[in-house]
Amino acid sequence: MNTSGIDLGEGDAGFVLGEGPVGILLIHGLTGTPTELRQVAKGLAKVGNCTVYVPTLAGHCGDNSDLQATGWLDWYEGVRKTFAQVKQRHEQVFVGGLSMGAVMSMYVAAEHPGQVAGLLMYSTTLKYDGWSINKLAFLTPLLMKIPFGVHICRFEEKPPYGIKNERLRAIVERQMKEGESSEAGLLTMEGITVRELHRMNAVVKKRMPEVKVPALVLHSIEDDITSRWNADYVERHLGGPVTKILLDNCYHMITVDLQYRRVIELSAEFVEQHAESIQAPVDYRQRA
Repeated sequence: MNTSGIDLGEGDAGFVLGEGPVGILLIHGLTGTPTELRQVAKGLAKVGNCTVYVPTLAGHCGDNSDLQATGWLDWYEGVRKTFAQVKQRHEQVFVGGLSMGAVMSMYVAAEHPGQVAGLLMYSTTLKYDGWSINKLAFLTPLLMKIPFGVHICRFEEKPPYGIKNERLRAIVERQMKEGESSEAGLLTMEGITVRELHRMNAVVKKRMPEVKVPALVLHSIEDDITSRWNADYVERHLGGPVTKILLDNCYHMITVDLQYRRVIELSAEFVEQHAESIQAPVDYRQRA
């Protein structure tokens, strides 16, 4: 696939797969990488007749100093540029993402009314309330309001790292501990970054009723990071029709975990259902 003219963010972690007529823009999670969406992108490109674009968010795939130098509007600006370029190539563009990326996909739709064909939302993260999260995590927003409170917060990824597949979990843990951030993301997250997530979520929650496009919301009933409350909230507050499906036998990272094939299947069906019929141009000279 010719990627010239498509801004995939800094570095070389971003990628484009497929050559189908329907464009799909997928957004990775906070402290994550495009790699966490590669399996789903490959599946959609193969069975969904799509071209899938997965950029790197600003400040990601580096170290914590790179991430802290950016805010949520910087992350969004990179996504906005990619979306505008993808939209020039495709009449129909679906937008989606994993975790924080799912939240940002709603903001893209709110900012571009009538231009997004549908949303693919995986493990939407409006608040950290899964079974592995510290029970005092609900105090974080209050701590962020205290002077210098943001600088004393530091969050470290802990087992099971959103992955039920034990073999894959061991690989990801090794990569994070060895600093392979472009593959597995960061092991720690500073309070400044968490504050940016809270700010973005507050804005998106207010904008959700404006989003009228159909949405596929996939969430694990065993999610260790974000409970099903997040999916239920989207179902209640999004302005368009929502198809919510709860998955079992997986944790937060549903795009790579034991049910990733089911995620591909459901996503491809959703895209096929909501994409308008596009016929390839006919070469009349060849027919003659």
